Amino acid sequence: MLPNSSRTYHDPLHGAIALDNSDPTEALLIRLIDTPAFQRLRRIRQLGPASLTFHGAEGSRFTHSLGVMAIARRVFDRIAKRYPQVQPHRPIVLCAALLHDIGHGPFSHTSEEIFGNHHEAWTRRILRESTPVRQLLDHFDPSLVDTLEQVYLKKYPVPFVWQLVSSQLDCDRLDYLMRDSYFTGASYGKLDLDRILMALSYDPVSQQLVVARKGMAAIEHYLIVRYFMYAQVYNHPKNIAATWVLEQAFRRACEQFALGGIPADDTVMAWLTQSKLPGEGSSLLGAPVKPLPLAHYLAADDGVLTYHLQRWQHCVDPVLADLCRRFLDRDLLKALDISSLNVNEQEHLMQQVSIWLAQAGFSATHYAGIRVACSRGYTIYQRGIRLQTAAGLQEISELSPLVKTLIQPVKRAWLIYPSEIESSLSNFYPKLNSA
Repeated sequence: MLPNSSRTYHDPLHGAIALDNSDPTEALLIRLIDTPAFQRLRRIRQLGPASLTFHGAEGSRFTHSLGVMAIARRVFDRIAKRYPQVQPHRPIVLCAALLHDIGHGPFSHTSEEIFGNHHEAWTRRILRESTPVRQLLDHFDPSLVDTLEQVYLKKYPVPFVWQLVSSQLDCDRLDYLMRDSYFTGASYGKLDLDRILMALSYDPVSQQLVVARKGMAAIEHYLIVRYFMYAQVYNHPKNIAATWVLEQAFRRACEQFALGGIPADDTVMAWLTQSKLPGEGSSLLGAPVKPLPLAHYLAADDGVLTYHLQRWQHCVDPVLADLCRRFLDRDLLKALDISSLNVNEQEHLMQQVSIWLAQAGFSATHYAGIRVACSRGYTIYQRGIRLQTAAGLQEISELSPLVKTLIQPVKRAWLIYPSEIESSLSNFYPKLNSA
């Protein structure tokens, strides 16, 4: 890179995201983006298998991470003009925003459900152990890795810094709600980003991120958007069914690999036999195993795991072959809303489903189950969202009846099952509707 060259990323949401190489912080961001660990995020879909439900949901963790950094820079630079005392925190905020998702595994959050990997833990590990990333951070500031870990653990002494990255009103949520709405076509997910950002401010006494009282309506709208995106997109029944099929495919692959029945390269072999957390836990089968090496973690992406699904759809095990085929061909299982049934009724239904599956020649373990999805617009934690009022800082739910209602979680229970038993299920519970 030439000494004075800059970098521009043309984003569908934020327009031109320009980084100035003459600015030491932005020069660091350019070099961090160019590391293999960050470039890997191009190969990980933001919404995992959601493109099977919303065909436009092809965006990557790479584009999202750039978007979070762009929003964080916009917020921080505006606030720093009024409160110059926060200026020294700029490198920390921008690096934390850019790198917050570098630890995501294949299929994003879906791999966390399947393998038990927590991307936050892997993010911290990558910052410490990935040589290209660590060298850049250490060269800029030897204490930067420790500082970023404080931010991600919400232990940084200035709450404003970590709240911009991870809180009830952070740059991460602002970007993913806008981005996921845009790519899924969910028009009710649109945010008034300009109004929200203009309402954000800094309280020099508590050193917190706060919201101007006049911005309450924009924040209420943001929280409603978040609720609907969870209810209608993230917890869509077809997403739940797709995740189920993917999880069962890898569970079956783990079983077959233990028997020596399927091929796998070194990377996927390590994933199938990994512990649930770095250094501890158990594999998908529950047996204690070694932690997943960082090299194998970084070598895995959507393409690597999908390639193995393509190979396994031709394997000798009929269950694994069928599950892989179903996912690849989008021949998904059905999802039936059974929220109206109590726990005993749900258990009785599962017993009946197991019988019908056995009669139809299916493995009940891999082809049916109950998944509970929870949608909530707002949770009071991490100090909540604080509004500036004449009486001082007040939590938004104390002032907004609308936000208070969004605190209540809405749970829906879904029965996952193959269409081959749908007629039996319809006769058994004719009032329930599948999706």
